Amino acid sequence: MPTLLTRIGELTTNVATPGDPSGTRTDAAVLVDDGRIVWLGTSHEATARTADLANLEVVDAAGRAVIPGFVDSHSHLVFAGDRAAEFEARMAGRPYTAGGIRSTVAATRAASDEELRERLRALRDELLVQGTTTVEIKSGYGLSVPDEERLVRLAAEVTPEVTFLGAHVVPPEYADRADDYVDLVAGPMLDACAPHARWIDVFCETGAFTVEQSRRVLEAGIARGLGVRVHASQLGRGDGVRLAVELGAASIDHGTYLSDDDVTALAGSDTVLTLLPGVEFSTRQPYPDARPLLDAGVTVALACDTNPGSSFTSSMPFCIAVAVRDMGMTPAEAVWAATAGGARALRRDDIGVLTPGARADLVLLDAPSRVHLAYRPGVPLVRRVWKDGVAVG
Repeated sequence: MPTLLTRIGELTTNVATPGDPSGTRTDAAVLVDDGRIVWLGTSHEATARTADLANLEVVDAAGRAVIPGFVDSHSHLVFAGDRAAEFEARMAGRPYTAGGIRSTVAATRAASDEELRERLRALRDELLVQGTTTVEIKSGYGLSVPDEERLVRLAAEVTPEVTFLGAHVVPPEYADRADDYVDLVAGPMLDACAPHARWIDVFCETGAFTVEQSRRVLEAGIARGLGVRVHASQLGRGDGVRLAVELGAASIDHGTYLSDDDVTALAGSDTVLTLLPGVEFSTRQPYPDARPLLDAGVTVALACDTNPGSSFTSSMPFCIAVAVRDMGMTPAEAVWAATAGGARALRRDDIGVLTPGARADLVLLDAPSRVHLAYRPGVPLVRRVWKDGVAVG
């Protein structure tokens, strides 16, 4: 059934016009059919454009804003267990380290497929009703061949954007044998997981994997036809950013601690830097400053990093508000990063934009402007969501 959204007060298309990367339109209308955007214009033009359409559903936006569906390009939705006690301890002053991941690994290994599937779908639905219409999902809480295989297999049930992250941390059974574990990840584990995944990722960080180990994992994934993503520079400066750029990574995620050389390397590449405001909020690490990154020409995305340890939020509006308040982004830049930026981090041109031919993933806000996502933090402003042209809820 075709759907017309009309009397849109502010339409964010992300199709750039001179001086406006957001491609903003006013008094706008959007026609959706068969899961795609088929036409954009003014509300006045819509009357003639749709006069002969049968079974047309008309949605009166009544001056409200419409934006593309959020594209969350970094999440860890397949897990079991809870780490609220760890969060409470951090709030009492204990610093964050990567070691807490192992407690989630133990809980996830003990859970059944159905238990993992139920939680995964609940979290996916939680994102969707808050406006996230595309989500990337990583493995990384199994860290054995059978457990990693089932995590990517379950993730593939809800998204095509599946990332194999066997190189998340070294599991306890491989303590003091990290290189042996890398052999497992780059060999039998990759063989089992690659058929279910589009991407390969590695946590290139002190306490996780060295640059040399990370290279072995990523190059093995490239040889299997997987695209590259990298966790880097979350806990301190390192060489992970430059490794990722060298290997043509689609995205480097975290980037809390970057050197001038890192920024230069990113600005001269087509690799996206994905910032994760929920992590700094939850770990009390310093927020990265997006201003010099944007001014240098780095493409920036925002993502929630939904996971039970360092960022247990599924709210992209929350991340937008934090990015504006604490990371030097304007509201327009933050919304772009959470939509078109996320799409670029996934190397997709059919999402994150509203233009004829793109997927009909739209969010109607209960506000006259996208600015309200930062202006009214914590307020549920997502009034209605369409995924592939179908209304959610």
